[in-house]
Amino acid sequence: MSVISQAHAPAEPRTEEVAPTHRSGEPLRLLGRGLAYMLLLIVALAALVMIVVPMATGSQTYTVLTSSMAPKYAPGTFLVVKPTPFAELKVGDIITYQIESGKAGVISHRIISVGATQTGERVLTTKGDNNSLADANPVQEVQVQGKLFYAVPYVGFVANAVGQQRDVILPILAAGLIGFGALSMVKGAVEKNRSKKTERHSK
Repeated sequence: MSVISQAHAPAEPRTEEVAPTHRSGEPLRLLGRGLAYMLLLIVALAALVMIVVPMATGSQTYTVLTSSMAPKYAPGTFLVVKPTPFAELKVGDIITYQIESGKAGVISHRIISVGATQTGERVLTTKGDNNSLADANPVQEVQVQGKLFYAVPYVGFVANAVGQQRDVILPILAAGLIGFGALSMVKGAVEKNRSKKTERHSK
């Protein structure tokens, strides 16, 4: 009697499925990172609008204190006024001019007409958008500080406080932005390497 042993097919290797592991607190970290980037963007934009552009263009900055140009330029509006040749100013432009030549007080009003004195000197008649009457005295070239470049609502009073310390704040802000960017890059690289190691161990 011959004994025949039954041949068994080699067992197929088992593959274990590993469920992806989610690190505790990952959603909160992602949310925190998103908020940090949003804050960084807002700060950078504010610095660009309130400090960098005015410095780069030689503009002066002012804050609206009265309602003569309301509602578009209400109190608290931040104005950036760019130097403009007097001959280029025209009806419809908003200009900032000294109330009295050589003195600090200024007004930002719209040009409503262009005229000339008896001696042929060019002068401007201005009026606040919210005023019923034109300004009493014509504006001469020596009084004009510049033409409105752009305006940002609501942030004028904050801009005044920042502007007084601009020489200190700007370098600190620049260093902070660079440092935050570098730190974010390093953290991103570390987390990427950590994720790759985790994936290799889970296979």
